[in-house]
Amino acid sequence: MQQLLDTLIQPVFSNPLLDQKHDSAVFAINGSKIAFTTDSYVVKPLFFPGGDIGKLSVCGTLNDLAMSGAKPLYLSCALIVEEGFPIEDLQRIVQSMRRAAEQAGVLIVTGDTKVVEKGKGDGVFINTAGIGLVDNTIDIIPSRIQAGDSILLNSDLARHGIAVMLEREDLNFEHQIESDCADLSGLVRELLAAGIDIHCLRDLTRGGLAAALIELAATAQQHIEISEAALPINGNVKSACEILGFDPVYIANEGAFIAFVPEAQTEQALSVLRRHPLGRQACRIGEVKSTHLRGIVTLENIMGVSRLVDLFNGEQLPRIC
Repeated sequence: MQQLLDTLIQPVFSNPLLDQKHDSAVFAINGSKIAFTTDSYVVKPLFFPGGDIGKLSVCGTLNDLAMSGAKPLYLSCALIVEEGFPIEDLQRIVQSMRRAAEQAGVLIVTGDTKVVEKGKGDGVFINTAGIGLVDNTIDIIPSRIQAGDSILLNSDLARHGIAVMLEREDLNFEHQIESDCADLSGLVRELLAAGIDIHCLRDLTRGGLAAALIELAATAQQHIEISEAALPINGNVKSACEILGFDPVYIANEGAFIAFVPEAQTEQALSVLRRHPLGRQACRIGEVKSTHLRGIVTLENIMGVSRLVDLFNGEQLPRIC
């Protein structure tokens, strides 16, 4: 996927906004800073513990806006529905979207619906685009990442990907694992309201923590190091990963993000995060190193030995978002 983006798609559409490689494009219109993003959702199964494709499509787009420091305002909803898809399931999905939007205080204001032949759409695909406002004093972009920054994580890792995988394969574990699918925009706004000088934010969706860090390290040309011992992983999720042979740092999340903040504001930022229901497990997982190495991510294991973190080569968990 990364090779496809880097070698084909990115060069064709290259421009100063797109080349920032951020979760949203941020630009000025008549003196106002606007954040704009879009995403498509093809998760399988459509319904999973902790959420469904409808909730996922709204929360995922809200989170992409939040990663630019934006206050989400409006969303679009485009549906591609397969002929013969049960009306009851479609109603359940759109009601889920409505609830998620209402809880976030945003409106779904435009959209499109297409029906494709049976066997051509795998149920339903959803595309959502979002628009939000960014305060003129906020500048949250990968290029602001700098040596000495602390890397903070708001929640535990890998719950979404494992929840979807177990549901898809009908694997029964003693304890049900639920997706962490949630709207993170309120938590980000609390960080900003507290005066935290956030240099960069990134939600940990497809490719998980590893993919997010690798992309940011390459974009900012910095050396990022994280501590394996600091990574919060739910015990049931860890057990499932061990049984299935997955590495949690590569598994998608839908309610987790990382924040790059100045070292001096680390404790203040953690205090703000931990007061919010979606940040109770917040912790410092690493830092941006001041070394001659550029554009890489390393992980220090519990023995104090560091290894290079590279992109996962191949399809690990398909159709999870």
